[in-house]
Amino acid sequence: MDWLTQVVERWGYLGLVAVVALENLFPPIPSEVVIPFAGFLTTFGMLTLPGVIAASTLGSLLGALVLYGAGRALGRHRLEALTRRYGHYLGIQIEHVERAEAWFARYGAWAVLVGRLVPIVRSLISIPAGLAGMPGLMFAVYTVAGTLVWNTALAGAGTALGAAWPLVQEWVRLYQRVLLMAALVLVAVWVGLRLAARPRK
Repeated sequence: MDWLTQVVERWGYLGLVAVVALENLFPPIPSEVVIPFAGFLTTFGMLTLPGVIAASTLGSLLGALVLYGAGRALGRHRLEALTRRYGHYLGIQIEHVERAEAWFARYGAWAVLVGRLVPIVRSLISIPAGLAGMPGLMFAVYTVAGTLVWNTALAGAGTALGAAWPLVQEWVRLYQRVLLMAALVLVAVWVGLRLAARPRK
């Protein structure tokens, strides 16, 4: 945390772009620390809020494009080959890959947009977008739209809280817990409906 904030404090917008790009490549680097801190720096006049939002969004896009490119480079055929060779170790079959591709072809744009608002998922969603062959321009547009909302919220909170900006990290953790609980409830409901729909012997 100290190293990340020092990079942003010393290098300004350039440091923010670099750190946020790394956050997309390595999810353990927390954007909920870096971006609110940059928002806090705007209260000293070192940075501006529009500049922080623009720099963090650029960093998010650059990091996302790297993972998207990795997905495109891997490609469907290599993924199928890896699935046939190693998938049984993880219980994954070709049918699962095909279903995932069909789902992404139908909901991919929304998955990228909404996924940018979910910690961890916001980084990883770039890979299936590349694997599914989502057009690069569409991917970039939805990535920018989603990250713009996320980064504006974090930077704005950092500016508003001032010296209390570390509170944002606690709020994001609470947000993660709520999302996790909601996901577990949805899975439980889905499993219950599937079991109820099964014909009784």
